[in-house]
Amino acid sequence: MQNTIVFLLLFFTTLISYSQEKVIVTGQLFDSETQETLPFANVSINSFANNALVTGAITDIDGRFEIQEIPLGKYEVYFSFIGYANAQQTLVAGGLNTIFDLGKIELKPSAEALEEVQVIGKQAATNSDLNKKSFSLADNIAQSGGSVLDAMKTMPGVAFDQEGKVVLRGSDKVVVLIDGKQSSLTGFGNQKGLGNIPASNIEKIEIINNPSAKYDANGFAGIVNIIYKKEKQTGLNGDVGLSLGLGALGKRKPDTKTDLGSFSVNPKLIPSINLNYKKDKVNYFLQSEFIIQEALPNNEFTTRNYKDGRNIISQVPENRRQFRSIINGGIDFELDDKNSLTISGLYDREKHIDTAQVAFTDLNTNTRNRFYNWREEEVTRYINASANYRHQFEQTGHTLSANVQYTQGLEDETYSLNDSSAVRVGRDKTNILAIENTTSISTDYVRPLKSGRIELGAKLRIRRLPVDYTITPGDQSIIYPDLGTFSDWGENLYAGYVNYLLEKENYDIEAGLRAEQTDVFYDLDPVNAYYPDNDKYDYFELFPSVRYTYKLNDNNKLSAFYNRRVDRPGEPELRIFPKYDDPELLKVGNPYLRPQFTDAFEIAHKYSWGTGSLFSAVYHRMIKDQYMRIFSIDNSNPDYDIVNRIYQNTGNATNTGIELLFSQDITNTFKISASFNGYVNVINEFEGTLLFPFERQFTLAKSNDEAWDAKITSEFILPWEIAAQLTGVYFSSKNIPQGEQLARSSIDFGLKKNIWGKKGEMTLAATDIFNTFGIRQDVIGDGFTARYENYYETQIIRAGLKYRF
Repeated sequence: MQNTIVFLLLFFTTLISYSQEKVIVTGQLFDSETQETLPFANVSINSFANNALVTGAITDIDGRFEIQEIPLGKYEVYFSFIGYANAQQTLVAGGLNTIFDLGKIELKPSAEALEEVQVIGKQAATNSDLNKKSFSLADNIAQSGGSVLDAMKTMPGVAFDQEGKVVLRGSDKVVVLIDGKQSSLTGFGNQKGLGNIPASNIEKIEIINNPSAKYDANGFAGIVNIIYKKEKQTGLNGDVGLSLGLGALGKRKPDTKTDLGSFSVNPKLIPSINLNYKKDKVNYFLQSEFIIQEALPNNEFTTRNYKDGRNIISQVPENRRQFRSIINGGIDFELDDKNSLTISGLYDREKHIDTAQVAFTDLNTNTRNRFYNWREEEVTRYINASANYRHQFEQTGHTLSANVQYTQGLEDETYSLNDSSAVRVGRDKTNILAIENTTSISTDYVRPLKSGRIELGAKLRIRRLPVDYTITPGDQSIIYPDLGTFSDWGENLYAGYVNYLLEKENYDIEAGLRAEQTDVFYDLDPVNAYYPDNDKYDYFELFPSVRYTYKLNDNNKLSAFYNRRVDRPGEPELRIFPKYDDPELLKVGNPYLRPQFTDAFEIAHKYSWGTGSLFSAVYHRMIKDQYMRIFSIDNSNPDYDIVNRIYQNTGNATNTGIELLFSQDITNTFKISASFNGYVNVINEFEGTLLFPFERQFTLAKSNDEAWDAKITSEFILPWEIAAQLTGVYFSSKNIPQGEQLARSSIDFGLKKNIWGKKGEMTLAATDIFNTFGIRQDVIGDGFTARYENYYETQIIRAGLKYRF
């Protein structure tokens, strides 16, 4: 009740601010009779309302001009040259197309009047917001010093599932990009690793719910684009920072009967540095951050109630000691005025040691019937190396670029498993060694037009992921026999796209088509007794995307979207080797999974006024061959039941919802924003067959449930120029496969103070103050029900210091 009251109060005090873009106008002047260029001619841009001069330029020796930093608005563009009749064009400068190439402009060598020609643009911020939302992390005070996952917590339409994945509008099928490209840091399939990326060197995060055809087709829920800071000033500049924190300050639920329990009051140390050095035509950049901490990334309680009257509770606290380093750097070369080359690299290494003591307690007798403990030592390492070449044609914005990227990812995971109870005494050890190699080659062409632009591109991506699995079984081993010792997964992707944007005064259209040919294979050790056949398939698919925007007036835009997307299962969803952190609740992949395809429709509207805006959207998504985890009892063991959590294609589903975003500047020092996302998940009835560890049927009943989330942020200035931010987040209960996820909420608070003449910055942030953001699920299985609770580390206090130079 306390959180609900605070949350409702916050609803009237909250901020999302959108940046105001500017545009560039370019073109070339000619003599209409001789077709010779007109050097040193005058170009002026005047306000349409009062004809007052705003800016202007003089054409160069080739008759070309380029005018930058033009604010959004409607203008008259005048062209004049001695001995020629003046000409003019009307420009409604928007920013959906940020570069307006007026093309060839002809002046007559006489005093004749030239008829007016209209050149129509679009209002940039509005249309950009309809298609893409951008959030500056400099304004995210309440989550300062945390990870990218923490920073995304307050972004509209963003939630998180029980595994820490980002959920956009009810789905975790989200693609995460780094500076517009897929990266080893976040994975090449669906997302991963956001909770381990410090936000200190991130400039902004973009959320794209309806990507155009130029983006890869995967990720039906949308794209999250993480943009690193990159300075452009001459000389040496950048910043250094240090964040200190304490996490897991309180326990939502008492630990079960073990000596270790779950870590609490976990210390955190995150130093970071951001350097940039620019001299002449060379720019060097380097970002580095480190995480040194104790953490509790998972703290899972599972209470299972069987139909035969047994009631068992277990707890898996993932007590972690972790060190992670991320180094990202490169060089920008301006080869000449038209050609540039960027060479960059990323090194990411993380080592952690997790320990847990897992007691299985009989609730009927309050006795411990099993005691299981494990220790995991894992090293992950990712290396990115890329080269990007860019050619700038004579016209501004007319570019051709080519990119080559190589990525290697390593996972070396060793589990030491120990069981000591009346049921069994066993010692097991497993090791998984996976080395992923990915090579991507792509090219993109962009040509600005008088009323839009055209984009073309092609891409080749080759992925290989061999996995070696080493088992050292003890007596009475809990490891399934006959798994084999290796698997080899690979994917070849060939893609091409065309995307066209047309802008008119009252409407604009963006339409594109992406074609992708995908070849997949999955070779298994012939010893594997559960999946007797290797898997191999290929498919060719077209992915259209269309957006139509109608300008109701200067402050109102209405857009309609359609796009088709695909989500391909990656190696974590396909992996045949089970994860033994809880041997009675076993997670395992499925090498026979198939992709899921989605058709997405949306109508969006934005109304803007001088001090705020209101964004609204209605969306509907139809999913074919959806895949998700299925809970099913494996009763092959006579001593105790094992509940498998296996990925499986489960037929069709729909997701329909509405999203509202509101922002308002109350005063110069007080801003509020609020967001609401309500949706209906429909999971259709489905019958299927599980193959692991033996063939058995499963049934999903049809599920239809309403869910919603709301977020409120207020920013205000306290005495002594201290900036403050208060954030409230609430996620309602919602249906999941075989059950329901219960409601949860969080209150966050942050302070920021500039010091040392605004060269320095101090921050203090507290997330999940009331410790209420854990995940709880009720699961209904065949022969059992379960209450799953994950009270992972959400309550954290951080203090940070940053110095800019």
